Amino acid sequence: MKVIETKNAPGAIGPYSQGFMTNGMVYTSGQIPVNPLDGTVPEGIAAQAEQSCKNVGAILEAAGTGFGQVIKTTCFLADMGDFAAFNEVYAKYFVSKPARSCVAVKELPKNVLCEIEAVAEM
Repeated sequence: MKVIETKNAPGAIGPYSQGFMTNGMVYTSGQIPVNPLDGTVPEGIAAQAEQSCKNVGAILEAAGTGFGQVIKTTCFLADMGDFAAFNEVYAKYFVSKPARSCVAVKELPKNVLCEIEAVAEM
């Protein structure tokens, strides 16, 4: 196993890694919409979905893979009313339409509106 670590995505805020590579697969931790440059969180579901996707992409890139190799995502929304707006942004990045679970949760870290984790081939 190899730990994935990049400055282009937010650092872990707890006892976990940004991601792992093992047996030709990449597993990312859930990515919330924190800008890795300044720690800010944008306003609104569209901007937050965009930043979460960028953060996932940075980890995939650090592992030597990309969105086209993602086979499964898990998406967490603070409000299922944001589903359509979230999907509009998500679809721009995950063009291969990987398998996906999307659930509403009571609360996410830093009170953000969404979080995305991914599994990809190398």
